[in-house]
Amino acid sequence: MERTVLIVEDTDYCRDTLEVALAQMPGVGVLVVSTAEEALHCLRNLTGDICAVITDLHLPQMNGFELIEAVRSHPGRGALPILVISGDTDPQTPSRLEALGADAYFRKPFSPIAVRNRLEQLIYAS
Repeated sequence: MERTVLIVEDTDYCRDTLEVALAQMPGVGVLVVSTAEEALHCLRNLTGDICAVITDLHLPQMNGFELIEAVRSHPGRGALPILVISGDTDPQTPSRLEALGADAYFRKPFSPIAVRNRLEQLIYAS
């Protein structure tokens, strides 16, 4: 059974980079959306096994912080691994993400291999 990583990113280059980096992970597929609202819709309505969320912080309408809060409060999805990739320069961002329960934070520009390695640690350990 294939597990799915939900990527929430509104920038084509970052989406494409993540898709390529995750393409060779055994037993893992990728679902890509460009807004937090679409991500929440997928989490509520898809019956497939979403095993992790990778999100940007600066998204249209609902931002990544709000998305993380919504995922963490969602029944049955609250323990999903969440990785954040962002160009955010606020020095408070890492501690804010930690308080919200994000599992990893990568600043843009990011290493796709580092993201994949951390994702593998999180989903294959569970």
